[in-house]
Amino acid sequence: MSFFSGADAYDRFMGRYSVELAPLFADFSGVEPGLRVVDVGCGPGALTTELVSRLGAELVAAADPTEPFVEAVRERNPGVDARLAPAENLPFDSDEFDSALAQLVVHFMTDPVAGLREMGRVTRQGGLVTACVWDHAPGGSGPLSLFWEATHQLDPGSRGESYMAGTGEGDLAALFAEAGISSVEDGALTFEVEHASFEEWWEPYTLGVGPVGVYVDGLDEAGVERLREACRALLPPAPFTLSIRAWAARGRA
Repeated sequence: MSFFSGADAYDRFMGRYSVELAPLFADFSGVEPGLRVVDVGCGPGALTTELVSRLGAELVAAADPTEPFVEAVRERNPGVDARLAPAENLPFDSDEFDSALAQLVVHFMTDPVAGLREMGRVTRQGGLVTACVWDHAPGGSGPLSLFWEATHQLDPGSRGESYMAGTGEGDLAALFAEAGISSVEDGALTFEVEHASFEEWWEPYTLGVGPVGVYVDGLDEAGVERLREACRALLPPAPFTLSIRAWAARGRA
């Protein structure tokens, strides 16, 4: 799935969580000085920026199928080799990297197994392939879980994102195994984010980003207001803190 809402809208919607996730995921992925790495499905660069801070731009490459995101990565991280490409067809040589990372993208791949297999191809033998995805399972602790819970209350037929690849506990490890990645380990990455007000939490949901944006854009004005108030009813009084969880997996190419 591509995102056409632009880098700034994505930052306001998801960046408040993905920026916090990036250092945890980089630690999980064993990123250390001297490694050459590729950020697959880089978006506007939350993880790319973290990798550059640890390794330097000359050791970081990135790829994404959405042109405004690739342009944002190039502007924000000069020197990074950022290319326009999907995970399933990476424009890099085999064995080019010490590690390939995919933050919050496996569930948006057209073919997750093919995408992970490509990540393994561009990683040297024995190098790490890693990925993480929000906990989108029903009753989960992803940053969008409360929104989809409110949606389901009003519209029991809504799909949310729980059906997408890798979004439940153990799902990523199974995909890694199917892609031929060995010595797979998985786990959870957790952190907390404070929101100053309900409006600060809610407004980015109206920016048209991802499946959430598609759903909200499909509602009339009254429907949006009903959903807004259903979300408010599920949240504690502001300011409030949300505990966020992402599932993560790593294995050897």
